[in-house]
Amino acid sequence: MVVGKSYPRVDAVDKITGRAKYTDDLCDKGALIAKICHSTIGNGIVKSIDTTEAEKIPGVVKVITCFDVKEKHYFPTAGHPWSTDPNHQDVADRLVLTERVRFYGDDIAAVIAEDEVAAARAVRALKVEYEEYPVVLDPIEAMKDGAPQLHEDYPNNILKHTSIRKGNYEEVSKEEGLTKVEGWYETPTVQHSHIENFICYCYEEAGRLNIVASTQIPHIVRRIVGQALGMDWGKIRIIKPYIGGGFGNKQDALYEPLCAYLCTQVGGRLVKLDVSREETFACNRVRHAMKLHIISYLRPDGTYAARKLEIFSNQGAYASHGHSIAAKAMGAFPQLYPCDNVECDAYTVFTNRTVAGAMRGYGMPQATFAYESHTDDVCMAMGLDPIEFRRKNLMPVGYVDGFSKNENYYDSFNQCMDKGIEYMDYYKKREEYKNQTGDIRKGIGMSVFWYNTAVWPISLESSSCRMVLNQDGSVQVQVGETEIGQGADTAYAQMTAEVLGIPFEMVHTISTQDTDLTPFGTGAYASRQTYTAGFSIRQTGLLLKERILKYAHELTRMPEYNLDIIDGNIVRTTDGRSLMTLGELATEALYSLENSKHLTAESTYQTKSNAYSFGCCFAEVEVDVPFCRAEVKKIINVHDCGKLINPALAEAQVHGGMSMGIGFGLTETMLYDPKTAKVLNNNLLDYKLSTFMDHPHLEAQFIENPEPTSAFGTKALGEPPACPVASAIRSAILNATGVAVNQIPMRPAVLFERFKEEGLI
Repeated sequence: MVVGKSYPRVDAVDKITGRAKYTDDLCDKGALIAKICHSTIGNGIVKSIDTTEAEKIPGVVKVITCFDVKEKHYFPTAGHPWSTDPNHQDVADRLVLTERVRFYGDDIAAVIAEDEVAAARAVRALKVEYEEYPVVLDPIEAMKDGAPQLHEDYPNNILKHTSIRKGNYEEVSKEEGLTKVEGWYETPTVQHSHIENFICYCYEEAGRLNIVASTQIPHIVRRIVGQALGMDWGKIRIIKPYIGGGFGNKQDALYEPLCAYLCTQVGGRLVKLDVSREETFACNRVRHAMKLHIISYLRPDGTYAARKLEIFSNQGAYASHGHSIAAKAMGAFPQLYPCDNVECDAYTVFTNRTVAGAMRGYGMPQATFAYESHTDDVCMAMGLDPIEFRRKNLMPVGYVDGFSKNENYYDSFNQCMDKGIEYMDYYKKREEYKNQTGDIRKGIGMSVFWYNTAVWPISLESSSCRMVLNQDGSVQVQVGETEIGQGADTAYAQMTAEVLGIPFEMVHTISTQDTDLTPFGTGAYASRQTYTAGFSIRQTGLLLKERILKYAHELTRMPEYNLDIIDGNIVRTTDGRSLMTLGELATEALYSLENSKHLTAESTYQTKSNAYSFGCCFAEVEVDVPFCRAEVKKIINVHDCGKLINPALAEAQVHGGMSMGIGFGLTETMLYDPKTAKVLNNNLLDYKLSTFMDHPHLEAQFIENPEPTSAFGTKALGEPPACPVASAIRSAILNATGVAVNQIPMRPAVLFERFKEEGLI
């Protein structure tokens, strides 16, 4: 068995020694340098751009403004699977350069120069005249009549509104004897803060544009660049080398279309566009800030009678991933705690903030904070034990969602909670920490979550795989699902070895995706890689194995059904005798004078299933009441993500997600000037990113319930660890202080206001 063991990462040595090549490492040092001129207003129109002084600077090759872009090809940027069905295509509202400014940092001009200094000087020398409009930063304010209008086709700035109606909320909520619990919950705008900022370069060769980019979605970016430039998609090639993290920011076409356009404006010469950390914050993508309003009516027995939800999602200036985030958050509401009478509304609203797109969790960190905080509020109001309330009301075994057809096959919630309770000694500490006084108080809390795997049936789910048998019997494997630092290539190698019956060391995963060479796959997102690629890897592996055994039959005269590949050897199953090594067979196949064959296999698998992933988080905190500061002292995430392909990599994924969750809950928020919409903390000094120094030991444990719909029994793990942490910390602060904090991050300024309101200080 290869699957289920903690093999070292296949890219570990190259990354540790610095041999791994990232985008900037591959770019020729003689590349022209592109720099973007970003708007210095949050809303308005560019009236003119004077390029005279910029063009005089030595080393400047060309200055291109929004007025120079004659062909206006509007394009979408979201890294969703495209479909020939127009109803499954993203909003095309972007131009490579724009004169209609919608956020502070919008792209209005670009400079191409021989070096970075000249390019930066030229950007500063541009003189821009604006017609400035008022800005709006809050989604609820943006929906009001008279608010600044960002896009003509979206009245009241509402990108989209969807709803869920089940049962009769209005009638049932009027019944006597029900307890009403109501709350507003608010989550912030945050940035992904991956190590490698976005970077790309483009050059023309043989009449085609070649773009090397730090992207999660090479095949999707190819299509978007074609749309943005009005080019045939086959004339565009995207290469994705090693990538220094993405977390969803690079699940968007960020600046590949602009870089490609600039390349065409200098005769196809090599142009590099490198984005600074400040630009990453202000001009790339961020997580949607949300305001969520929940009303619950409960029966005396502690079950839900009727529930209502409203979500107001802050989209920022352009559509990007748009309403899909809020829709996913809303869809979780009636599934996590099923109720017969539910009324839900989700609004995604344009504002003059940074464009919001995909970020790890895709709406579920925001939703889980609100839903689980509200669950604790319900328990407080009803005098109920938070664990027992969840055991009674959570999604039961056998539950089937009518839309996705997902089914809850196991008692995962209780299994996960039981592990968390045992590790944290939860009930003992819960009793110990109640009714505390004094400046320093301790608390313990918890939160649960569920997560979908992949995007079917909302969008296309398809994965292709190619396998090639080498002369020595090793196999190279290619898929379009990208390695972005999470260890996917190692999991692919293990799955390939498992199916073919060869040692792990005999599999060579090709990490670089190249749209000219790599079979089609939509990329890294939606916690889909091991689940979705698993289908195509198993299918392709079985095809290759069949072809190998057919050739082995010709060499050994043994029937194929009596042959197998075991540990890299052709074995006769009737007596277990090894007849030859796979290397001997491969060499003969390639070089035989009688029957030369190149043994390969390639196939596509369209996935038409999905899977629930479950888990919980338990957190223990220490609260310094006078200083309004909370510190996590002990924490655990427990996950049912199906069969673990590589336990060590799974644990690492959970640690990373927990870290992001701690930052989301306690420190991270992007701050905007309310008058100009300028980001005030667009750097890693002023943006308080959670680091190793802010963490206790991060404990990760697992329940391995194999997913019946999966090729290898696995399901989502990449995003789920980030979902329950903030609400678990909030729960622990509530236990410590008796104060419910409904806004994150729960930084000192927020805690100060709540502690003051509740009389603690």
